[in-house]
Amino acid sequence: MKTFVRSTLALGISLALVGAANASVDDMDPVTLRLAHVVNEQDGFHIAATKFEELVEERTDGKVDIEIYPNASLGDERTLLEGMQIGTVDMGVITNGPVANFVEEMAVFELPFLFPSPEAAYEVLDGPIGQELLDKLSEVNLKGLAYAERGFRNLTNSERPVNAPEDIDGLRIRVMENPVYTDTFRALGANAIPMAWTEALTAMQQGTIDGQENPVNVIHSFNLDETQNYMTLSRHTYAPAIFVMGSSVWSQLPEDAQVILEEAAQEAAEHERQVNAEMEAEQLAELREAGMEINDSPDIEAFQKAVQPVYDEYAEQFGDYLPRIREALE
Repeated sequence: MKTFVRSTLALGISLALVGAANASVDDMDPVTLRLAHVVNEQDGFHIAATKFEELVEERTDGKVDIEIYPNASLGDERTLLEGMQIGTVDMGVITNGPVANFVEEMAVFELPFLFPSPEAAYEVLDGPIGQELLDKLSEVNLKGLAYAERGFRNLTNSERPVNAPEDIDGLRIRVMENPVYTDTFRALGANAIPMAWTEALTAMQQGTIDGQENPVNVIHSFNLDETQNYMTLSRHTYAPAIFVMGSSVWSQLPEDAQVILEEAAQEAAEHERQVNAEMEAEQLAELREAGMEINDSPDIEAFQKAVQPVYDEYAEQFGDYLPRIREALE
């Protein structure tokens, strides 16, 4: 870890010199940015990260090298964000839920059953509302580049089929460390247990939790069929992910390098969205073949009614973002 910290500080000194000269990419010394995420190499985050790496290195003629650290090798998502704030981590692809612990308005996107389709979500995220919230990250010493995708989240568990809220009653469900997720599943009757993803995998294997909620690509890439017998395609929340950097590293890059990074992040995000859409049907088929029982038509109306208290509690907290999103969706 000490070597990593020293290399990051050296990068900062190098970039500061570049910034002082107001240089361009052509003039800058080569630098390496370490991009971290917490999932494996089969996951959509890694697909987005590798596309970003390819685009940045090509467009800077190798002046900006991206090194990818998957599998939580540099820490869980909260640890990565805190590392970006203090300059010990350069950047990452981070699930929106943990980011909302730093800028609470980001959690508005994850209110249950807010977005009717992926396309509706993309329109809001890639438009003025999404950009405005990315810009707010600067208030906590972070720089948001673009919205990649975690996707529509679905419930799995090891105990029983779930078709309606009453079927969830009492199940011990891991949720992200974010109050909107916790309160959503408590409203549905679950014993909602916030924990980091790395801990959740062990907890499922040991049987200390009954289930979790994640998009199909996560359920597939982590072979959750080995511990989870049932999946409900509830699509209860659309979860963005964010290409995010530490402000200190960002501010020291030449302006044309910043433009390259922002454009590459957006293109990599759109690439990941497309890959996720293409792969989902195949992943569901493989999970069924592996023995997972999948309910693809649960009682969504009953779930929507059950989570109304979440809207009652949080609507004002997000200021005008919720009405603006609803207006954009109409």
